[in-house]
Amino acid sequence: MKKLELAIEAIILASRWLLVVFYLGLALALALYALSFAGKLYEFFTKLFVLADTDTILKMLALIDAALVASLVVMVIISGYENFVSRFDKAEGGEIAWLGKLDAGSLKIKVASTIVAISSIHLLQVFLNIQQYTDSRLMWLTIMHMAFVVSALLLAYIDRIMGSSKKNDE
Repeated sequence: MKKLELAIEAIILASRWLLVVFYLGLALALALYALSFAGKLYEFFTKLFVLADTDTILKMLALIDAALVASLVVMVIISGYENFVSRFDKAEGGEIAWLGKLDAGSLKIKVASTIVAISSIHLLQVFLNIQQYTDSRLMWLTIMHMAFVVSALLLAYIDRIMGSSKKNDE
């Protein structure tokens, strides 16, 4: 019976390597998104001198939004791999030494903060094109943004409480 238990535990532990497929898929998606970004940048570059100020700001906000989304994907890939699959061999004292400090709770807060930033940029884009939206649509977009803000604040609060309880347990 003990051999069966050990075999099951080995299979369960090895199953974490299945996550690598997801992280590699996200890396591929990031590469495709980089191509999309390059296309947006090229379009912005070719139309730069004929765009109105508001349109220029909107194009720049779209580029910032894309950079935040890309950063979010990188955070998930690197932190997820580090936390759930395996430690990076080059992490000790190298360029990615900070990875060990980003646990699942910290990652959730960083992801939530990035989502709030992305939502803020999107809402700013909407307000710069306010004439294209109904009052009802503006209200729902603002409510959704506030839901993201409240969620991020609650995640940070919960993480802080958990951090305090861990310190008290020690």
